Amino acid sequence: MNYISEKVPPVREDRLKACNAFGGSCCELARKGKKGCLNGVKRTFAQTQGCQLNLSLAILNTIRNAVIVVHGPIGCGGGSLSMAGVNKGFQKLRDPNAKGVIWLNTNLDDNDVVNGGEEKLRQAVLYAEREFRPEAIIVVNSCVPAIIGDDIDSILEDLQKQVNAKIVPVHCEGFKTKIMASAYDSVYHGILRNLVDRPEEEEKVVYEDELEVIKEKYRKSRTVNILNVSSMSRQDEEELIRLVKALGLEVRIYPCYASPDDFAYVGEAALNVSICATHDDYFVEHIKEKYGIPFVLRSIPIGIKNTNQWIMDIASFFGLEEKANKLIEVETKELKEALEPFKEQLKGKRVFLGGGEIRILSTAELLQSMGMEVIGLKGYHYDRFAEPLLDMIENNENIVFNVATGQPFEQANLLNRLKPDLYIGHIGTNGYTAKQGFPIFPLFGQSSIYMGYQGAYEIVRKIARVLRNPSFNRNFVGNSKLPYRDEWYEQNPFTYIDDSAAL
Repeated sequence: MNYISEKVPPVREDRLKACNAFGGSCCELARKGKKGCLNGVKRTFAQTQGCQLNLSLAILNTIRNAVIVVHGPIGCGGGSLSMAGVNKGFQKLRDPNAKGVIWLNTNLDDNDVVNGGEEKLRQAVLYAEREFRPEAIIVVNSCVPAIIGDDIDSILEDLQKQVNAKIVPVHCEGFKTKIMASAYDSVYHGILRNLVDRPEEEEKVVYEDELEVIKEKYRKSRTVNILNVSSMSRQDEEELIRLVKALGLEVRIYPCYASPDDFAYVGEAALNVSICATHDDYFVEHIKEKYGIPFVLRSIPIGIKNTNQWIMDIASFFGLEEKANKLIEVETKELKEALEPFKEQLKGKRVFLGGGEIRILSTAELLQSMGMEVIGLKGYHYDRFAEPLLDMIENNENIVFNVATGQPFEQANLLNRLKPDLYIGHIGTNGYTAKQGFPIFPLFGQSSIYMGYQGAYEIVRKIARVLRNPSFNRNFVGNSKLPYRDEWYEQNPFTYIDDSAAL
């Protein structure tokens, strides 16, 4: 997996043979996935598509003491406006002096398409250095400069000699991939190439005596890096830190809300712990190759079963199984007692989930344990990391699975047929789903907790509250509608998925 020597990472269609178009049962999806029959499936018609640049910015905009330079038309940086306030607040939770999100846009126009935008990029980087004096200047390359051939790497290599900030090019041009999660690889690629290594001239810490050396080695041997995601809340992080520290371990959090200088210490840990394989596999694989640090990459700690597994995976590496079993026993007993009052209300309620593959499958397992009936899933893409989680879902031969990034027309058709009691979805989809009259519960939120034992309780408690009074969403029907003809709802929702080109 040695891609770091290249300036640009591979897209996930090539690296993981990921699929972004499928319609059928979970059982059929698992069977075709294991046979390698999903890569290359296409749509003869598509409505909307996720952009890896926007998803890259969701991570990069969290990094403290950095300036983001979006090299492209002004609209490419517009998405940063929606998260500026949240990111500033979250940065201040780590550092009271954090300045929040600072981004510049090179504002390429028609003339730049003809003449090139390299000079605008040069001036933007120099302005960022002069005006803000950041630790890092992160340059996000968009579609336009990639198409017209701006050589941003050569420009930035030259500029690095003129500025003190570390310059980090991130190649996340949206047109290169239909798998939006390729953005995670693009971000980590830039970080691995430009921030992880310490400068050779940096002086090493000198300890006064042998005892201090032993203490430092012990600290490193008991430290884990937890890799967070931009959709996590600070409460999520604190819950996971609580559980890991209960095992007697130390914790560092990367990459979201870290500062550029923090990445120099990535190698000073015994274990990298992912909460989402979709997010982290590129990073942990390369760190293992470079520093020999093992990793945990099996489950996301949502729900009882997945949280237990996540804890045991960490504990097993350090030989702390006995301690972990006691922790799990206490936490699980307390949680099950707290969830018992909700079971009768939720039993038999039919639910449809849409969002990232790992997150929806883990959440589905929690809901099934509460007696809810999962009738449909929509994953933004599908690859080998979802296979073990898909196998955990009960009755999966009768559950519909739609693989689609965007494509709201397919989901609207499915929901119209299945008529769930509840829709749990990604924030970007909840608006148009509400117009169909279904009660909505967000799949994640930066002000709520979803992970660990506390997160499982909060998910169930809030779902019960939504289902007690769904009248707000029910009243949408008749007052607002989606832009599809009635004839569409009578067709097969997967009419436009063509698997004739599948490998």
